[in-house]
Amino acid sequence: MNDYERIASVIRYLDQHNVEQPDLKTLASHLSLSESRFHRLFVSWAGVTPKDFLQSLTLCHAKTLLHKGESVLQTALQTGLSGSGRLHDLFVSFEAATPGEWKSGGEDLMISYGVAETPFGACLIAQTSRGICRIAFCDSQFEATFTSLRLDWPKAELKRDDAKATRTAADIFQHERSTSGLKLFVKGTAFQLKVWRALLQIPEGSLSSYSRIAESIGRPGAARAVGTAIGSNPIAYLIPCHRVIRETGILGGYRWGLIRKQAMIAREAVASNVAI
Repeated sequence: MNDYERIASVIRYLDQHNVEQPDLKTLASHLSLSESRFHRLFVSWAGVTPKDFLQSLTLCHAKTLLHKGESVLQTALQTGLSGSGRLHDLFVSFEAATPGEWKSGGEDLMISYGVAETPFGACLIAQTSRGICRIAFCDSQFEATFTSLRLDWPKAELKRDDAKATRTAADIFQHERSTSGLKLFVKGTAFQLKVWRALLQIPEGSLSSYSRIAESIGRPGAARAVGTAIGSNPIAYLIPCHRVIRETGILGGYRWGLIRKQAMIAREAVASNVAI
């Protein structure tokens, strides 16, 4: 079990036992770790102690509001999820591949790719001179993830460089992130590009819904199409599709797993000093 799998197990446990407010000893024993080792692991992942994390992670409160019939947006307001406070700012921009680049399949394009460990598990990161073109959590599915990259850019030259991917992952996932900006290079339809740009406007520590995204791009009533575009997002985490949930308050689908989505939301909420 790697560190992400351990953290995911704790997140799952907290989701099931949050009312009990389990202490450090209980959480450590859940993973069969000593209290000191668990404490170090958790701080390295969340940037805060388990105690501070628990004080912020009041999922019970949000669930209670939803069960009382509150809308997901009102719940977000009452639990702080729509707050704009952020400890760190991450500026992400992207440019779209041209129709010619689509047609050529990436001919004359050099793509460096590699696998790096992140706070959310093993991740394939691919990048060109123009920006990051793929971030995908692969776990034990590396071959399938690589095949998907190859299908998107069939004529590109692909070169594996795990060290470069690891350096890029450090820039993406470190607690003290740079404001100098990260560039993405993506392939998508005009509609997909609008949706992905809208996702970049959701602040860290905040949540939105499919219908709100649809409204923001001038397509009210297109929530289902928005969901499809979000599901095809090739850049995990940086294009933050994990910040979109259903109007009912249910997390909804996530191509890289619901526990991972919940872990991302929880970590960002704590990093932004937002109580959830």
